[in-house]
Amino acid sequence: MAAKGPEEEEGSCEYGSAKYLALCGLGGIVSCGLTHTAVVPLDLVKCRMQAEPGRYQSIIQGFSLTMKEEGLRGLAKGWAPTCLGYSMQGLCKFGLYEVFKLHYAEILGPERAYLWRTSLYLAASASAEFFADIALSPMEAAKVRIQTQMGYANTLRAAIPKMYQEEGLWSFYKGVAPLWMRQIPYTMMKFACFERTLEALYVYVVPKPRSECTKLEQLGITFVAGYIAGVFCAIVSHPADSVVSVLNKEKGSSAIDILKRLGFSGLWKGLFARILMIGTLTALQWFIYDSIKVYFRLPRPPPPEMPLSLKERLLSK
Repeated sequence: MAAKGPEEEEGSCEYGSAKYLALCGLGGIVSCGLTHTAVVPLDLVKCRMQAEPGRYQSIIQGFSLTMKEEGLRGLAKGWAPTCLGYSMQGLCKFGLYEVFKLHYAEILGPERAYLWRTSLYLAASASAEFFADIALSPMEAAKVRIQTQMGYANTLRAAIPKMYQEEGLWSFYKGVAPLWMRQIPYTMMKFACFERTLEALYVYVVPKPRSECTKLEQLGITFVAGYIAGVFCAIVSHPADSVVSVLNKEKGSSAIDILKRLGFSGLWKGLFARILMIGTLTALQWFIYDSIKVYFRLPRPPPPEMPLSLKERLLSK
């Protein structure tokens, strides 16, 4: 008997089941929490370049100045809220994306779900990110305060009560609208671009069907598709990211005030650092997420194919 190919292996649960969705959420926690925590030093310098462009003028100079003033430990500032916040965001981002993708596909039916699959990915990812940002907002606000306000607080434990005492609950959620502005376009690009890039790689680049690829080959293709998606994500979301960095640093400012003050050129400060960070981040997130699916033997359907009913209808015309 011939050995089963990667796509023929029996899964540990049914596609779309509660167990499947729960494990997808776990994959989101691990992929987002680990990757964002790993790039905290780069994120710290990027945030300082956006919040204080006069002092932090480049990536290398920003690292050098931080090391000089705060030592090696200073580069890890904000790791705790980053880890907690982005773990919660990952749970909602990846877990709810799978939920909404299944739900919207069911509403559309197989034919329209295939024909409108890009719109399906965009709608499902935007819906998931709406809730993910609400989960992320408190920790993101604390992280930016720790990283950009010298002497404000060095730890999450010190920042949370101080923020609540100064501005109440509003201090944790005043950045949620700019987060939506940054993260929803980012996530829409991240998922739609990844899904379509992955599909294109298997059609035009990979010399054999996905079912004949080894698990390692599939994960490598996932990484490439994730990096391509990450570059576009960084560009699309960078202006709003600049606003979030300054907004959470300052008390009493609004997103409109900051937009006026930064101007067009100020919105793009730190873009190269963000492309490096987000490209690598997005690729690693998809790689880790897909690896967890492999580890738990979750069903991993092949790239979408035209339903037989639609093929027959098109041929009959």
